[in-house]
Amino acid sequence: MPVIMFEGPKMTREQKEELVRNFATVASRITNIPQEAFVTLIRENNPENVGVGTGLLIDKLKVE
Repeated sequence: MPVIMFEGPKMTREQKEELVRNFATVASRITNIPQEAFVTLIRENNPENVGVGTGLLIDKLKVE
């Protein structure tokens, strides 16, 4: 059972469904493993829990 792990920002349910569908489709095409065999794990990270360089991502987003 191949596992695909994705860490990123908060997403809607629709975004997660599209992400999982596309990951499984592409991975299946490349590896010749059935789509149904793939497990996708999504971990959503809050910007205040992510460090970029020497600061927090949330502070960098406020500047932009």
